[in-house]
Amino acid sequence: MIIASFLKNLRSHAARLHRSDPRVLFCMAALLFGGIAVSAGVAANWRGANVREQVRTLQARAEAASLDAASADVAIRSAGFEAFRELMHECRLISACDQSDLLAHYESIIAARSEADSIDTQELLETSRGRLIGNRLPEIHRAHRLLKGQKLQELIELNEPVKAALDDWLTSMRPQLIEAYKNYAYMRPLMLPAYQEAELPEALLFGILAKESAGRVHAYSKAGAAGPLQFMPATAMRFGLLTVNGFDSRLDPSASALANARYINEQLARLNNDLELVLAAYNGGEGRVGRLYAQHQKGFWNDQIYLSLPDETRQYVPSVLAAAYLFLHPEEFGLKFPNVNGVTAELKLDNALSMSELAICLGQDGREEGWFRTLRNLNPAIKPDQRLPGGSKVRVPEVTLQSYRKRCLDNDFMQRIAALHEARVPSAASLIGYKVRAGDTLSSVVRKAGCSDMQFVASINQLAAPRYALKPGQVLRLPNCG
Repeated sequence: MIIASFLKNLRSHAARLHRSDPRVLFCMAALLFGGIAVSAGVAANWRGANVREQVRTLQARAEAASLDAASADVAIRSAGFEAFRELMHECRLISACDQSDLLAHYESIIAARSEADSIDTQELLETSRGRLIGNRLPEIHRAHRLLKGQKLQELIELNEPVKAALDDWLTSMRPQLIEAYKNYAYMRPLMLPAYQEAELPEALLFGILAKESAGRVHAYSKAGAAGPLQFMPATAMRFGLLTVNGFDSRLDPSASALANARYINEQLARLNNDLELVLAAYNGGEGRVGRLYAQHQKGFWNDQIYLSLPDETRQYVPSVLAAAYLFLHPEEFGLKFPNVNGVTAELKLDNALSMSELAICLGQDGREEGWFRTLRNLNPAIKPDQRLPGGSKVRVPEVTLQSYRKRCLDNDFMQRIAALHEARVPSAASLIGYKVRAGDTLSSVVRKAGCSDMQFVASINQLAAPRYALKPGQVLRLPNCG
């Protein structure tokens, strides 16, 4: 009752102020939205009250906000945005509520911004859309492209080193670039939100990913870096990427993207928003780059800094920038990224299965090279040969669900795959010697050794079928099966 009375008074004040100052009205609208912040009690009321009425109420509030605030100075970080995000959250609690309707009203508010505003309205729409919906992401290539208020493509200087890196990506490294794009498409829902929250451009994330690992989550370097974004152990610990229950969280796409975004913003603040210097620090060490910058107060391309860095770092920075540029403008060089449906789904296994077996039975439907790498990337904590019990849940590309039902539930087919999974190739070191005694037959020897494949034992000892004749004193080589 108290809340209802408070909101009624607010509406009354808003009506009186409408003609005098639309900005005040917008602030009142923000307060009205703020008054509906979600709590456990509110959520319980949503569940218990009439659903249709709830939906109509939410839609009416959004409608009123978009109309009344059309002339207001709307900023993405305003109270209005935060209030609308709460409204979207309420909508998620109601199964019949369509977030796209509410989002359309919010976008009408953004579109009403003054044409004289220096901020790109389209950029605001793209960024806010992802932040409001959360689990829906902007179309690939259409996510946030600004870095500290400047468009990324305008910050990338197409100098000689960057042009040379473009040449590499478009020739010998083109397969790696395409592989990175495919891998990233499925990990995008896991990685991009961290960059959106940090207000960093998606192309930068892709550039680092393409150069560091080509999107292979389980990549390890000789120097000890690991994961899709190749964190070194010390830096990883500093940003919370720890080993928990035997799992190295540097391999977690979501956690590594969050750590990377925090690192990038930390170094941007430290290095005067010089993106090239930040990338140099990421590759060559923040201590070295920080000392060079403190000494010379110059940018990355200045000879005093550029020529003082290792050759690897001098190649790394333009390579990342070139990959980011191609992500934004593939058409400039006739590059075509594949059309990838990166939507994923949770699959509940009907029977015990490993990632390897799942990859085999899914086949190549939808992806020429098969799904093994994608399955590994989406389930980084699961070892490929680890048999998961029936009922286990794994993350898979949505396009594979039909293949799963078609082939992975075929008992005969899955038995053949299981035989592959269980096959073990013995090495010379794993073979043991057995001295044949009187009365021994090959089948009795194989049985004593705990083996099941008599033909394999015959083949490694060059025994001819069908008799597999043995002589007392003869030494057989047997797999260590027991």
